[in-house]
Amino acid sequence: MVFNGVTKNLAYLSTQYENLIRILGNDIPGERKILVGLTQIRGVGMMFANSIINHLKIDPNSKIGYLNSEQVSSIEKVIEDPQSSNFPTWFLNRRKDAETGKDLHLVTSDIAFNVRNDIEREKSVFSWRGYRHMFGLKVRGQRTRCTGRKGGAVGVAKGGRVLPARGGAGAPAAEGAAAAEGDTAPAAEGDTAPATEKKEAPAVEKKE
Repeated sequence: MVFNGVTKNLAYLSTQYENLIRILGNDIPGERKILVGLTQIRGVGMMFANSIINHLKIDPNSKIGYLNSEQVSSIEKVIEDPQSSNFPTWFLNRRKDAETGKDLHLVTSDIAFNVRNDIEREKSVFSWRGYRHMFGLKVRGQRTRCTGRKGGAVGVAKGGRVLPARGGAGAPAAEGAAAAEGDTAPAAEGDTAPATEKKEAPAVEKKE
């Protein structure tokens, strides 16, 4: 069958298109290509998605919305257990698990859960990596002198009190201080207020 010079297979046209394909709890738009759509699953990269497609012999340029339920279930089985499909050990993202000692491949929320448990275990045994995690410092040997700083901007803080601006909240206090200075000023000049008398100390008589 030919449409505008392009030959299309009737079996391909008979398949049902779905707008959303759910794989391992991830909703993938049906308009995406299979190779790109599988990479939206956390834990599945471009190489892993390409290997899954080659293993199941699926056209990588076809839309993911044309996948049937059997193909979706087979993709989920390969992602959950790659070793059953003869994937090499170095392809997995968690080899020699600390608790089970097995080679695993983690996807979706399992990745964040295991990373959080690993950090808590490092803190509990008081390892050097655990101390670095406690204080929020770099763990893998990165620079900390000039990069990766957290918190406010780096700079020199000015010391001392900041005087209130005129006309602001501290204006009445400033006027009161000015009035107090005006009261004491004439006393300093000595025009109206009498000068303060200085008491002289009594002379001490010398004994002959």
